[in-house]
Amino acid sequence: MYSPPHFQENRPEVLHELMREHPLACLVAHTAQGLQANHIPLMFEPHAGTPGALQGHIARANSLWRELKDGAEVLALFQGASHYISPNWYPTKAEHGKVVPTWNYAIVHARGRIAWIHDASWLREFVSKLTDSQERQQKAPWQLTDAPPKYVDQMLGAIVGFEITITELVGKWKLSQNRSAADRAGVVAGLAELPAESSREMAALVEKHGMERSG
Repeated sequence: MYSPPHFQENRPEVLHELMREHPLACLVAHTAQGLQANHIPLMFEPHAGTPGALQGHIARANSLWRELKDGAEVLALFQGASHYISPNWYPTKAEHGKVVPTWNYAIVHARGRIAWIHDASWLREFVSKLTDSQERQQKAPWQLTDAPPKYVDQMLGAIVGFEITITELVGKWKLSQNRSAADRAGVVAGLAELPAESSREMAALVEKHGMERSG
């Protein structure tokens, strides 16, 4: 991934937070059929002294687990906040007009080695854990035990689990760091005027990152 130094984010805790808050990853693998991309919710698991691991599952009907051997290298892409940035928001537009549109985003690339898991008890524990993590904001969180046991067994039999041992974590936080403080403030103000939640999320991220740089 092309990443100029001023856009690089290497702090593990920041990368882990994005992966937890935006768990739907694009899992890219090279198989005999060529490149394949699957969109899968992944859970990050910290391992002391290592970059950690990612856990997930796919449908047994998905041929990926047959085409990709244990130990094969894969790449998981986690997309955080992103938004179009208008040059109209830069005060420098009025000064010299030498401004162009761009796109801000925060992203994590996790490279690692995959291992497939068929153990029923592992699958049950993982699916319960994944469900609990996503249901925690519900007033009455749904649990795996809410479904009939035989139905759950049937559903678990239709999936294959996996764990990716992470070998490299790379983050890119493109948040107008290459602009002046005045232009960054203009970006925050411009985004704040838009109604979408994504614009407010990016405004907060640009402002927070600017404060971290100055502080």
